[in-house]
Amino acid sequence: MVVSKSLLRMLFIAALIPAPAFAGPLADAAKKAEEQAAAGDTVGAHNTIRDAYGAFAATLPFSIGKAVFVSAPPEGYGMFTARPEASFKAGEALISYVEPVGLTWRPGKDGALESHFTVDLELLDPKGIVLAEQKAFGSFDFKGTVRNQEIFAKLTLNLSGPPAGDYVLRYRFRDAASGAVAISEQPFKIVQ
Repeated sequence: MVVSKSLLRMLFIAALIPAPAFAGPLADAAKKAEEQAAAGDTVGAHNTIRDAYGAFAATLPFSIGKAVFVSAPPEGYGMFTARPEASFKAGEALISYVEPVGLTWRPGKDGALESHFTVDLELLDPKGIVLAEQKAFGSFDFKGTVRNQEIFAKLTLNLSGPPAGDYVLRYRFRDAASGAVAISEQPFKIVQ
């Protein structure tokens, strides 16, 4: 196939022309928030970004953003110390910090917004064989005036007498409003 020099020149010129920028709700909100902040309306700027992010997050599929074993119970959203390794002594509690993303918020009573999810637990061997399971291991309800995105689940598993070896902890999160499911898997080891 022979390509003419003029066609190549046109393609090169077309590549240099910037494409039109398409702003979306987040970009529009960021622009508005910057204007509010510049005008001294710090709280208004914060609220604009928070509300825009909440609306944007409502369009995301339900999923797990972060799932880590932690050294102690978390004190709040993002307020945890991750374990340096996923090795546990027999009888030691496995504490997981898990952040669901894309939760569905529904109007509730008195104009409040509500969100709810449950968590099922499965303990697997490295080949994926289920060794133990518990439905509704955890249940979490949230109510508020905004679609809060700083949500986490603290899940504590106490295993009694498992033999030393490798395992996988699988948590199955179920968004009650949408029925969507998201899975978190955390490999770990029991040591003597």
